[in-house]
Amino acid sequence: MSLPVQPPRKLRLYLDLIRWDRPAGWLLLLWPTLSALWVAAHGFPGWHLLAVFTLGTVLMRSAGCCVNDVADREFDRHVKRTAQRPVTAGRIGVKEALALGAALALAAFALVLTTNAAAIAWSFAALAIALLYPYAKRLVSMPQAVLGVAFSFGIPMAFAAVQSRVPLLAWVLLLGNLFWVLAYDTEYAMVDRDDDLRIGIKTSAITLGRADVAVVMACYGAFLAIWLLALAPRALGWPFLLGIAAAAAQALWHWRLIRERTREGCFKAFRLNHWVGFAVFAGIAAGYALK
Repeated sequence: MSLPVQPPRKLRLYLDLIRWDRPAGWLLLLWPTLSALWVAAHGFPGWHLLAVFTLGTVLMRSAGCCVNDVADREFDRHVKRTAQRPVTAGRIGVKEALALGAALALAAFALVLTTNAAAIAWSFAALAIALLYPYAKRLVSMPQAVLGVAFSFGIPMAFAAVQSRVPLLAWVLLLGNLFWVLAYDTEYAMVDRDDDLRIGIKTSAITLGRADVAVVMACYGAFLAIWLLALAPRALGWPFLLGIAAAAAQALWHWRLIRERTREGCFKAFRLNHWVGFAVFAGIAAGYALK
């Protein structure tokens, strides 16, 4: 019996660097972006834009992993969960990781070039914010807020690609999504709180202290309330309401996972958060389909 063919060692390292085996990261970016595409287009946006934003999301998240691991390599070696990342462990050099990140970002930009001038212009702002986040934890006590903007910028990009402008609704949806990012990335930060305290990294889990669980739940509530109110005029009917209800039910389940603040529970809640975004997207897509 022949053994499964393994990819070459260098390719395996690159796939590990971009977290290829952990799709939760790019799914957290994808669902709000696709939701915005559907809202901007008043329904299915067409295969071209769907492909551009799906592939672009995967590419930009992968590029962000490269930059993040270079920026955090000295910190990551002191955190058990991240000590064996390729750059931290010395299996991929800093210049090599940055070159890979640049190549991935250029591939994403090539996709944006097939859209319109407004989307191209906004892509530079998206790139700047993505590059800023890895260094935010050295400067601000709530770096998750910076990540929230970076992980939500697919929303104005989607409106720009569809409508050649970014209306107020896009920024309202971005604000709502920012609260969702604060919720799940605080859960993520709760996993590493002890290590981060020891090495001096600033995170929302440390800043919030014992208020962390309450704030996480309040952020879930703010996210769902803002999107519900912002999209109410679109009259998406019961499918959208069902999607919001399904997302709220998951948020309540996450409270049960994080209330004891165990590493395992907090990490599970973070890892499964993409289903919250999927529930909202499915409600929006179904709502437009059945109008």
